[in-house]
Amino acid sequence: MTTDSLNGSYDVVVIGGGAAGLAGATALARSRRRVVVIDGGQPRNAPADGVHVLLGHDGIPPAELLARGRAELRSYAGSVVDAHVRTVTRVEAGFEVSLTDGRTTTARRLLIATGLVDELPDVPGLAERWGRDVVHCPYCHGWEVRDRAIGVLATGPMSVHQALLFSQLSDDVVLFSHEADPPGPEQAAQLAARGVRIVTGPVGAVEIEGDRISGVRLRGGETVAREVVAVATRMHARVDFLRDLGLLPQPHPSGMGEHLVVDATGRTEVPGVWAAGNVADIGAQVGAAAAAGVWAGAQINLDLITEDTERAMASMAASRESA
Repeated sequence: MTTDSLNGSYDVVVIGGGAAGLAGATALARSRRRVVVIDGGQPRNAPADGVHVLLGHDGIPPAELLARGRAELRSYAGSVVDAHVRTVTRVEAGFEVSLTDGRTTTARRLLIATGLVDELPDVPGLAERWGRDVVHCPYCHGWEVRDRAIGVLATGPMSVHQALLFSQLSDDVVLFSHEADPPGPEQAAQLAARGVRIVTGPVGAVEIEGDRISGVRLRGGETVAREVVAVATRMHARVDFLRDLGLLPQPHPSGMGEHLVVDATGRTEVPGVWAAGNVADIGAQVGAAAAAGVWAGAQINLDLITEDTERAMASMAASRESA
């Protein structure tokens, strides 16, 4: 993808160029804000063939969606710089953003949209097929794996919920308890009612034949034939560069990872910093992430208007006093 130059200072620096970051930046650019997106080029959904449940764009390849988003932003004079952020510090003008290549820029406000990193269980075969026939979201990938033999690898309290969701898509679903506690009586009854079989014992590997999954092998040696493995990852917010601001990720209430805590406007606990997308909402799909980016962008623009108006009023009052 084409990269722009980093020029001077900005009203807003958006860190992260996925759906949330590009949508938020576009909202700001359309409000005639000087805005740049700094993107490290590691989209979470890169392994996926297509983005789904995105109105008017179902099945669009992730790279194509981002290319369109960049072009739209640039049409409103916004910029996109391909780079990694090293640190963000507070300065008189607002914030100084330092890149790993040595460049720096300043911004009055920040929008953090760096997303998440998915941490897979340490089971051979999972990473190799991630985003293909190792999946996590029934709404993102479920239609594509419908009516196939699906194995759900338990990783925590949400795994039974995940198995129930996938049972809507296939009559052949097996829940592998792996290293998690086996489902309790009530959950076991729910799974049985939906036709989900429970296989206890730790999983040793996901078996792969050619370019597809053929089964799930237990450490005891038994292999259960499966074509798809669903697994809930542990999700980590990509925000190490915010440490100098004292903005740290917090455990998510679901127990599935960590995120940045924001209020209803996307504002973080650090004045002048907003966050949107998966970095703040680990369950957000692409459409929801983009919507959150637009909302946060609108709130940042309003915050800047409020500040500019107060400055203009103070300047007007000073002029009258000196007249």
